[in-house]
Amino acid sequence: MFARNLLFAFSITALCMVFSGTASAQTWNKKTTVTFSAPVEIPGVGAQVLPAGMYVFKLLDSLSDRHIVQVFNKDESHVYATILAIPNYRLRATDKTVMTFAERAAGEPQAIRAWFYPGDNSGQEFVYPKKRAVELAKITKTPIIYVPDEVAPLFVAPIVTATEPPAIALKEAPLKAVTPAGEEVAITEVVVPPPVQVASLPKTASSMPLLALMGFMSIAAGFSMKALCDR
Repeated sequence: MFARNLLFAFSITALCMVFSGTASAQTWNKKTTVTFSAPVEIPGVGAQVLPAGMYVFKLLDSLSDRHIVQVFNKDESHVYATILAIPNYRLRATDKTVMTFAERAAGEPQAIRAWFYPGDNSGQEFVYPKKRAVELAKITKTPIIYVPDEVAPLFVAPIVTATEPPAIALKEAPLKAVTPAGEEVAITEVVVPPPVQVASLPKTASSMPLLALMGFMSIAAGFSMKALCDR
């Protein structure tokens, strides 16, 4: 009887060891709450301006070299903009979560250039419609990435999931950059992608084969003990 009880406990322990390595889901939207003390411009139809106040920035989709960023009000009940962004490693992280252009026209709100998640050393550089990009490039003396003007209405369309057509259209729209002189250049001359990181398995996943082997060995040992006890 003792041997059988020991076998039962040993088998349960082995099964627990086999299934204990299940990975938990994690959120990668990089939600960030920011407060603007003055109006700021974001990409959109014409010059889309957010009044001073508190806003929430989130990554809606980041599974390619084009990221979709959404801007909400502080309680996330309203989407102000759905913006196409390109990860740019040249944009070095600062103490500011959101970075604006250094220069602006007199009396105009500052335009947002990039959004940094705290701790990231590359920024999400925002893409502007072509007409506004040409104007900003001249004002700020900085190359600006742009999409065709006909894509601009998609920046203000609420998108619930990244599989809806507007998000697909944003990610498939042709991209170029315009210089302060008004010349069109490839975005590779303006953007440096972040270094490619080699994916690594979670520690829990790496120990699963060993745990499974231990479990099967324990069960086999239990059956051997049972056979000995039944003799």
